[in-house]
Order: sequence, then structure tokens, then C-alpha cells
Amino acid sequence: MKWPLIILNICLFAQASGNTITVGKNAPITTLRQAIQIANAGDTILLQKGIYKEGNILISKPVFLFGIGNPILDGENKNEILTLTGKNIVITGIQFANAGYSSMNDYAAIKVIDATGILIEKNIITNASFGVHMANTINSVIRNNQIVGTNKSEHLSGNGIHLWKCDQMLVESNSISGHRDGIYFEFVTASTIKNNQSKKNVRYGLHFMFSNNDAYLGNTFENNGAGVAVMYSKEVRMENNFFHKNWGASAYGILLKDISNSHILNNRFVQNTVGIHMEGSSRIEIGKNVFESNGWALKVQASCDDNSFFNNNFYGNSFDVATNGTMALNRFRGNYWDKYEGYDLNKDGTGDVPYHPVSMYAMVVEQSPSTLILMRSFMVTLLDKAEKAMPSLTPEHLADNAPVIKPNKL
Repeated sequence: MKWPLIILNICLFAQASGNTITVGKNAPITTLRQAIQIANAGDTILLQKGIYKEGNILISKPVFLFGIGNPILDGENKNEILTLTGKNIVITGIQFANAGYSSMNDYAAIKVIDATGILIEKNIITNASFGVHMANTINSVIRNNQIVGTNKSEHLSGNGIHLWKCDQMLVESNSISGHRDGIYFEFVTASTIKNNQSKKNVRYGLHFMFSNNDAYLGNTFENNGAGVAVMYSKEVRMENNFFHKNWGASAYGILLKDISNSHILNNRFVQNTVGIHMEGSSRIEIGKNVFESNGWALKVQASCDDNSFFNNNFYGNSFDVATNGTMALNRFRGNYWDKYEGYDLNKDGTGDVPYHPVSMYAMVVEQSPSTLILMRSFMVTLLDKAEKAMPSLTPEHLADNAPVIKPNKL
């Protein structure tokens, strides 16, 4: 991906030999709208500290808009605030407050349509349904912004960062909370979501659909209503992320639905209802992850096949693996399971007997969720011990044939 080149081109444009226009109460130009009208391509607009209530402002020429002293553009709860279209526009150092809401239209604090080379950086967005909304945009960057939504219900709030039909995008080091979905990708290709904090959103920290050849790296998704959903996509890299405290009846660290040819590596899943829930997913490498203190570490539905689970560490999960099928269409090897009670007589670090991660009780709960009330009872312990001694109902071939004795070094 061409991020260094994209950012360099934007910065060189911003520093090009254009004029500087100062906007403020004591300046010759007192409104941003007037400054945009008189600006030429390559000009820099310095917006001084103050509150500006100017409705929806359109920028369709390549300019650099820079806030001095954190000026506020106020939508007065009835307007979109800034609409961008065209090429090479930079927006930085501005606070956007009180964008309007519409049940018919996706009103946003910053709306970007049919654009190339946009940089939105170091801004603050508060009390907006949609924070940044981009459509038909390529080679653009959303970086180091703080976006705080209204924290209303799923139907009354929008997404923090919303991208539709975009290509070669970078979403990096943003803090997003209080929206329907923190980050939303649909029909987005060759793009990266990196080092963001997406917390306390009503539905998903990340919602990812029909988007191929993308990566999300080093993000934190914490305490979101339903965790993270990645759907109907292929060639996705999910690495070095932290999924934490996504609790609820329908909450997951990651929900994978109809995903193929992807990689989930070096992530941490801690205190989620389900670490990874998989449906209709194939040819995914899931390795070197930590699953700790989750309700279910993995739920692998019978519709999943040809997936590889290797060198993961499982600690303190109520259930390590659950499935609704009886066939073993996926591979487990070299994982550490804290519930493993096997032995290593030849001291090679690998257990001498396979580990069957699906317990009898997990199968019962899958068929009858109300039996969770028996969790940690003596009856359940006895049931699982009996199944280990004489396995009959758990999937016979769903096993890690080379479980490691000590945790993998990750």
C-alpha cells in the first residue's frame, strides 16, 4: 500500500506556494464560508479560535484548512457541517460539534463524496450521528481524530467512521466511542485500519462487509455492544488487535460470517462472551493468539471447513471450543490448553495423547442453552470426566493431536 507516498503528496500540497487566508473575529475575513469562496487552489486557510455557525459548508477546491486554538464549527443540531469533494483537501485542528440528525439521510460532521487525496487529521467531533462519512473516495487518510457520539440507541445513532465504496484508505490512531458502529467498512478494498481505539459503541466496534484485501492491525475493541463483525469478505488480515470485555447475549470478540482466505494472528481475546464465532468460513489461519477468560474461546459452526488453528494459548475459558456439528473439517495443532490433563513422557514439549477441546457439557449447552444454569456443578464435572473416559457424543476427530505442555511463546 502507498501510504507514505499519499501522505507525502498531501503534505507537499499543503506547503505549496499558495496564499494564506486568516479567518476570525478580528481578521479581515470573519466567516469560513467567505474564505472558501475567495480561496484559490493551494491556499491555506487559518481558522482562528471561536465558534462558527455557518450551516453546511462545501469545499470543492484543493485547500488546506488549519484550526488555530481549537475553533468550533457548530451544526446547531440541524445541519451537516462540512462537505468535501474533489482532490487534495486537508482538514486539521478543528472541533466539529452538534451535527444534525435525519432518519432519511446520513448526516455527518464531515461528509466526503467523490474525492481523492483527503487528509482528515487531529480533529475533535462531538455530538454527531455520523462522525466522518466517506463515499467513492480513494487514497485518503483519517488519522489521530477524537470522535465521540451521542450514545443513543442503534436506530438513532450513526457510525463514527463510515466508509462506503472506497479504495486505498488509511484509518489510523483514532479514538471512537458512543456510535452505532465505531468503524464501518462496506465495499472497501486495499485499505488499512491501524492502531485505533474503538470503545463503548452501541453495536460493533468494527463492522466490516463486502470488503476484500484489507487489514486491521493493532486496534483495541473494548466494551462494545456486540464486539466486532467481519462478513462476506476475503483476503483479510487481522493481526495484533485486542478484543476486551465485549459481553452480551449476542456479543463476540470477532464474528466471522462467510469469510475466506484470511489470517487472524497474534491477537488477544480477553473477557468476551465468545472470542471468535465462525459461520460459513473457510481457509482461515488462526494462530499465535491468546484466548483468556472468555465464555467460549471458539465457536466453530458445522458450516466452517479447512481452517487451521495453531500455536494459540487458551487460559481460563469456560469453554475452549464449541460446535453444532459432529465432523472434524478443521485442523488443530500445537495449541496450549490449560485444561489438558495429558502427559509428555519423552519430554519433547508435546503431549503424548490428543486433546479433545469440545466437552460433553459444551455439546449439551449448544443444544439447550438453558442448561448453563448447571455451570460448575458436580453433575457437569462428572459428565465431562465420564465422556473423557468413554467418548461417544463429542466429535471424535475434532482434536489437537499435538498439544503443547507449556504456553506458546508469542
